Amino acid sequence: MNLAAFEAFVKVMETGSISLAADQLFITQPAVTKRIHSLEEYFGVKLFESAGRGVQATHAAHSLLPKVKNWLNELGDIHHTLSHQQGQVQGKLKVGTSHHIGLHHLPSHLATYVQDFPNVTLDVHFVDSEQAHEQVIAGDLELAFLTLPPVGDERLNYVTIWNDPLVFVAAPFHPLAQRKNLKLEDLLAYASLLPSSQTYTTQITLAEFEKQGVKPKVTMSNNPLESIRMLVSIGLGWSVLPKTLVNQELQQLDINLEMSRQLGMVWHPGRTQSKAAKALVELMSIPKL
Repeated sequence: MNLAAFEAFVKVMETGSISLAADQLFITQPAVTKRIHSLEEYFGVKLFESAGRGVQATHAAHSLLPKVKNWLNELGDIHHTLSHQQGQVQGKLKVGTSHHIGLHHLPSHLATYVQDFPNVTLDVHFVDSEQAHEQVIAGDLELAFLTLPPVGDERLNYVTIWNDPLVFVAAPFHPLAQRKNLKLEDLLAYASLLPSSQTYTTQITLAEFEKQGVKPKVTMSNNPLESIRMLVSIGLGWSVLPKTLVNQELQQLDINLEMSRQLGMVWHPGRTQSKAAKALVELMSIPKL
């Protein structure tokens, strides 16, 4: 029995798929299957059954999952403790980031980090901000870069790094794009394309409408902001996007309303933090010239 088998088990449980687990672990599907089989042989139980194109976890698998995750977290704490004693910045650092931050804000910072600390294996996971937030609480991520929630969790530490202005946009040929001095009420007659209502970005947007006692007509929800940008550019409706995503295919609407979201990092102070994580927190806290 080895650590890799348990990590493969957790990944299959999270994704519900052997192929997706293999992609995220950067190994082959047969390798994932072999690791799962080794666990099944060791415990003498069936953990997964075929279900269409994916797999279905058994009752035994659901019972095993929390124990395995707790054990892996405790093992990580041991590793962090030993790393502190050695006084070196090394080991594996598992961080999460939203796609927007990972693509538009983090690259230069992470490039500096991996060059400054070559003995650290940086394991970056692209996840929605809301999911990353929960994974930090659960201990699945040591550090995350995300859209900060409107109301934070008192168990976590938050640091704001970027102010991200939000603007109303539509295609240049959309009827709203030709109008001046728009009010929120003027948008109600047209379809909107917004991220899921669970996302912090949409919560910020809907709060502005609620202040006016109105509700937009949401005809489609699509989480990736780059996907929303494309759908808006072809005229399917208006949306609210970070100003950094506005290009020549979009028209910023003339609405006298300022909105923004705060982007930053979050970690759990109650968990042992590795030197690798502390080094990244310190690097991110230094303004780039």
